[in-house]
Amino acid sequence: MKRFLLLVTLYLSLFTSAQDLKSPSEFLGYELGTQFTRHHQVVDYYEYLADAASDRVQLKAYGQTNERRPLLLAYISSKENMADLENIRTAHIATTEGNGNPSQAIVWLSYNVHGNESVSTEASMLTVYTLLTEKSDYLKNTVVIMDPCVNPDGRERYVNWYNQYKNTPNNVDPNSKEHHEPWLSGRANHYMFDLNRDWAWLTQIESQQRIKKFNQWLPHVHVDFHEQGVDAPYYFAPAAEPFHEVITDFQRELQVTVGRHHAKYFDANGWFYFTKEIFDLLYPSYGDTYPTYNGSIGMTYEQGGSGRAGLAIETGIGDTLTLTDRIAHHFTTGISTVEVSSQNAERLNTEFKKFYHPKDYRYKSYVLNGDADKIDALTQLLDQHEIKYGFGKKGNIKGYDYKTGKNGSLKTTENSLVVSTEQKKGTLVKVLFEPNAKLSDSLTYDITAWSLPYAYGLDAVASESKTDASSAVNGMSDDPATTSDLSENAYAFLTDWNSFNDAQFLAALQQEGIRVRYAKKPFTMDGIDYDRGSLIITRADNKNQVNFLGRLQESASKHRITLNATGTGFVEGGKDFGSSSVEMVRANRIAVLSGEPTSTLQFGEIWHFFEQQLQYPITVIDSDYMADVDLLEYDVLILPDGEGYTDFMDGDQLKHLKEWVDSGGKLIAMGDALKGLSGENGFEIKAREIEKDSTVNLQSYDDDEREQIKNTISGAIFKTKVDTTHPLAFGYDDSYFSLKLGDNAYEYIKDGTVVYLEADSTRPFAGFAGSEAQKKIGDTLIFGVEEHGEGKVIYMVDNPLFRGFWENGKLFFANSLFMVE
Repeated sequence: MKRFLLLVTLYLSLFTSAQDLKSPSEFLGYELGTQFTRHHQVVDYYEYLADAASDRVQLKAYGQTNERRPLLLAYISSKENMADLENIRTAHIATTEGNGNPSQAIVWLSYNVHGNESVSTEASMLTVYTLLTEKSDYLKNTVVIMDPCVNPDGRERYVNWYNQYKNTPNNVDPNSKEHHEPWLSGRANHYMFDLNRDWAWLTQIESQQRIKKFNQWLPHVHVDFHEQGVDAPYYFAPAAEPFHEVITDFQRELQVTVGRHHAKYFDANGWFYFTKEIFDLLYPSYGDTYPTYNGSIGMTYEQGGSGRAGLAIETGIGDTLTLTDRIAHHFTTGISTVEVSSQNAERLNTEFKKFYHPKDYRYKSYVLNGDADKIDALTQLLDQHEIKYGFGKKGNIKGYDYKTGKNGSLKTTENSLVVSTEQKKGTLVKVLFEPNAKLSDSLTYDITAWSLPYAYGLDAVASESKTDASSAVNGMSDDPATTSDLSENAYAFLTDWNSFNDAQFLAALQQEGIRVRYAKKPFTMDGIDYDRGSLIITRADNKNQVNFLGRLQESASKHRITLNATGTGFVEGGKDFGSSSVEMVRANRIAVLSGEPTSTLQFGEIWHFFEQQLQYPITVIDSDYMADVDLLEYDVLILPDGEGYTDFMDGDQLKHLKEWVDSGGKLIAMGDALKGLSGENGFEIKAREIEKDSTVNLQSYDDDEREQIKNTISGAIFKTKVDTTHPLAFGYDDSYFSLKLGDNAYEYIKDGTVVYLEADSTRPFAGFAGSEAQKKIGDTLIFGVEEHGEGKVIYMVDNPLFRGFWENGKLFFANSLFMVE
């Protein structure tokens, strides 16, 4: 009897504890779904739960955003599991090495990676509350990790805007302003980057901080909560084809299990949903694919609504979609995910362990040669992913040659980077390094090529045998510079120009006020050959600089630059330093256009490039007042890619731009910005015109979408030719692998075609390009320069800064800023 009373007392104590927790509505003071909750209020609620239920909730900050908002993870489980949390984590990670047989399921739920898909964070609060109360049984064998807001800066931008412009009471009319975000929407982060495309590339501070925690846990299940168009029903797993070939049968199977489980609840409520469409599992940098390639069941859930829905909106069929509805749907799939994971905990553990068993991938090793700075940049990325690598030995490795697209060989040295698939992260290595991902379906949601040897501009061979390599703990980023103390008796200090790191060094010197020259022709000095673009820093140019040598030494050490001192300006071969072939690098005043018609994403790529990578000042000029700006105050103006340039460049706007270029300005036009500069009254650039076949080929309605992909290029990699003598191409070899995102095609520029695609090179080395698109792009421009009066126009048909990860394109952009004069 005493035991019974003790059990009853314990049960009532637990029940009372759960019931004493305040729901989100009780804590916030309004019904969840009637307002958007600001980020600090969300943080307050999670802190409240961590305090009120400290035996079942831990809240830990894993970083800050660019705008200094906290990034948080909440760990939720039973009292017993939380008391043993670190042991649970280490036992789980041990299975990646084939050790142990843990029993708990690890589920990671990520909310609001896109800021204006704002329902996710609201749903997270109801989900965590329910797991701690009426659904606490799921936590007996499950640890849930919740990131309540992956993108606080973007979400706050949306919520603040909505609260400023919504009607009172809110208006469901889709035409009302509250349903039309401005150009600077809340979707992306501070720098306008899409964080859901940055998992693999880690260009953003949010991604860099999150990946550390993700690698500490490597969950069995990861869900990324999203929103889509207002009229779309709910989407959940299983995903659409193409699936990457490395995805296991179990990962496919459990997606179906999860989907059927969700469907049970949606059917009971009469809610509409779809599966197996649109959202595929190929591109490796998503919140579903990246975890999948690390052994998780990675899934995307999409609720209708997004930045248009507000608190409520009338849909295309006359229904009203409310924030409360959207919360209910995301809440249901969140709870259902934890439930089905709990039910399948044993199998999740067994199959996760199997995922990390050794695999017999075709290519056992990827061996890479190239500039030390580029190797270093790549190893820094590998370190963040905890991918092991080593360095080679003198020899010759046979395999698939990335540069030729055929079997070949590569001479190796002790500086050759070797990355093997025979390691814990071997599947991720295969996905990121393989020459060309296998496509089970050409209809994809994103780019179809991303291979890192191409992205980093390295010579590489994929070998079918394991290559001997010395182990390396990390990259070379901490190695000191090899520059010795700089002599006060030197005439000049010299260094080469081969990588983006060299451009960062130059930008740093310019910020220090140190004057730098560059060589337009190759030269030889003190037995060392220097190619075009090499930097020449003379004492005479900097005689009035305070502590010139000390500041130069400090900058060279920071950027790991080797400076060679010389006692004369009289070269052994080539042009002397006083020649007209040696020019001063100008400290250009640079501006970039923002607002309509530019793309927020491409504007963000440029903004981030200057502030976080090059670290060089840039002025942002909005299109609303551009006409009132005296462009003569700037040396360079950048027009990012975007739609609507044809209308934007009306007669006066284009006329003013031409006058500015004519007087010495340098205009850099990217992507669709070229459309606004062509035409009868524009610059020389001309779009490629292809005579269309007038033959009508009858086809079924169902086949129309597949017929259209003949005209598309889904982010494919092409081998282009390079004029290495042109300043825009300084630092490059005679070929460049360009990532093409579409079939835009422009004719060659007379006397200014620098990078181009020849007619016999239109088949991509990697990725998908439709047959008609391939016909269109032969003998067309990639990058070129047009001289116009005293100034220049630089055309970039392809994007050398794409998502911040196409490392080998960045030097082209730096050349356009500093070398092309």
